[in-house]
Amino acid sequence: MSLMKVAVFSDVHGNALALDAVLADIALIGVDAFWVVGDLVANGPDPAGPIRKLRSLPNALFVRGNTDRKTLTGPNPAGTGMGLPAEPAKLRNLIETEQNFAWTRGAITAVGALDWLAAIPLEQRVTLPDGTRVLIVHAAPGHDDGPGINPQLNHQEIATALDGCNADLVIVGHTHKPLDKTVNGMRAFAVGSVSLPATSDRRAMWTLLRVEENSYQLERHFVEYDIDQVVRALDQVRHPAAETLKRKFTGA
Repeated sequence: MSLMKVAVFSDVHGNALALDAVLADIALIGVDAFWVVGDLVANGPDPAGPIRKLRSLPNALFVRGNTDRKTLTGPNPAGTGMGLPAEPAKLRNLIETEQNFAWTRGAITAVGALDWLAAIPLEQRVTLPDGTRVLIVHAAPGHDDGPGINPQLNHQEIATALDGCNADLVIVGHTHKPLDKTVNGMRAFAVGSVSLPATSDRRAMWTLLRVEENSYQLERHFVEYDIDQVVRALDQVRHPAAETLKRKFTGA
């Protein structure tokens, strides 16, 4: 019998329907704790709904993702020296991105969760009973953004990303792609995404960590939910990036 069961998931992205499906699936199994690996609120129709549910989870650890940070600061904070692009398409994309994060920040502010979001750390560390040192981080050790740890990386590139992280198991999200590779004795495990997995399987993804006294196991789970309803909700809430996000959800 497991000493502990932990639900691990990432990249909720303001998709309350997908999160509800995942939490219902988790409830059928029953867990003792939750590890949430960043990107909680932006790029979905309902930033506030997931925040309310996530904040109420028992024994939960959170790390911030790049879109969480950008929700707080804007995608291009003052002082970065970034000028406006000359190409109309790039300028439209920049404006849409700014509006997206401003809209999301407003929704989070309205439910009084901005300070809570701002307090989420970059990384969390846990040591399992068997001595396994776990690092939980959104993209890669020391980073909430960038290429992350993804299936396209070769052995050496993953080794470089993990170098010096002082962990045996590194749990990440960010790429929306599942991955499980062991390099130089360090295991990199990407949990995929609750919202918009970057795979042919569009079901919401989460991982069950079963902790034993002398070992652990990671088990992927996939959950159906109504993607078309999410697409309709983007129009209903007049999301500023609705058309772009709808294309991502539908693959159009």
